[in-house]
Amino acid sequence: MWANCAASIDGRLAFAGGTRAALSGPEDLSRVQRLRAHADAILVGVGTVVKDDPSLRVHWELLGEPNGPNPTRVIVDASGRTPTNARVLDGSTPTIVATSERSTRTFPRHVTTVVCGTSRVDLPRLFGILRERGVHKLMVEGGAEVLSSVLRGTLFDRFTIYYAPVVVGGLTSPPVVSGPDTHGPEELTTLEFLGVERLGTGYLATYAPQGQRGPLSEPW
Repeated sequence: MWANCAASIDGRLAFAGGTRAALSGPEDLSRVQRLRAHADAILVGVGTVVKDDPSLRVHWELLGEPNGPNPTRVIVDASGRTPTNARVLDGSTPTIVATSERSTRTFPRHVTTVVCGTSRVDLPRLFGILRERGVHKLMVEGGAEVLSSVLRGTLFDRFTIYYAPVVVGGLTSPPVVSGPDTHGPEELTTLEFLGVERLGTGYLATYAPQGQRGPLSEPW
């Protein structure tokens, strides 16, 4: 599984209140589209859907290639608050909504609903279900809560973060990782640093779970 995000140099994913910030430069946008093109599925949290209304499709025009198939869209939505007019529900691409037992939401017939968890979506269980459904190349794009669960739980094979040369700051701009406080070194999640490269005006850092060091090339 490949986790990916773009952030400011102070580690913010968006502007105040979660307002979308276009942090990736052209080179990083092309890199992300190539990752999407090789993925079986793209996963985001419902917060990203509510704030950004992404299509989660491959922008083939950025790759200079003819249109090809889009990966399955996976939405983590424990309470069923995906907007009815969200682009991820438009039926243009296979879509899975992972929800919990507390959700009473009924989604359109063309959307596959997977219940995995009592009050929250159990991500390890969800990833297992996705593998059973043939999703072996999963790309996780955020937001902060999903990235927090994936990174702190070391549920990934690779994590790439593009740092844009900008500072966002503020109290309500979402960080790369949210979730509970870390109270001491015994609660730290340590990653394996694989390398860094200049990418346009920013730079790209790549990590793996500790003890799983490997090449910079895609683990797919």
